[in-house]
Amino acid sequence: MEIVATAIPEVKLIRPKRFGDHRGFFAEVYNRRAFEAAGLRFDFVQDNHSRSAQRGTLRGLHYQSPPFAQTKLVRVLKGRILDVAVDIRQGSPTYGRHVAVELSAEGFEQLLVPRGFAHGFVTLEDEVEVFYKVDAYYSAAHDHGIAWNDPDLAIDWPVSPVECMLSAKDAAQPAFAGLAAHFTFVPAAPAATTV
Repeated sequence: MEIVATAIPEVKLIRPKRFGDHRGFFAEVYNRRAFEAAGLRFDFVQDNHSRSAQRGTLRGLHYQSPPFAQTKLVRVLKGRILDVAVDIRQGSPTYGRHVAVELSAEGFEQLLVPRGFAHGFVTLEDEVEVFYKVDAYYSAAHDHGIAWNDPDLAIDWPVSPVECMLSAKDAAQPAFAGLAAHFTFVPAAPAATTV
């Protein structure tokens, strides 16, 4: 399993290895020991599965506030998506910036979206299924969002507002500028040195 930092280092691209033969393939898509060896310690408690019938279906940008903040491990079971993670940690050097990665069933990659990031995706073809693990249970009282097309975020979505399919909730999400300070950036502790 390959775990790679993206342009925002806390967001990780994960590439599980597939072992194939004439029957198909086998892959370990999650291994707690491999994650912990890479310094990633999460207790995933819930699996979510979504199906989107049409290309241009956009879900997001969503996050849950503490104490129900969620880390997500996202993968595509069928089709392709553009997956987006937006840094919403006050004081972060990458506050308001985002990572956008194409995930596909064929490519087999996953995106780790840590707490302190808003998450969303858009389908790039019809009949897309997305599966993701979370490390906190869903809480309606802690569920929040940001407008998917907020100009301050400058996300280059591959769909126009006219062709984008949104839920009523996502169509009415607030602007990024008024975002509550639910998360604060905590710099990583410097590595210990020996003399």
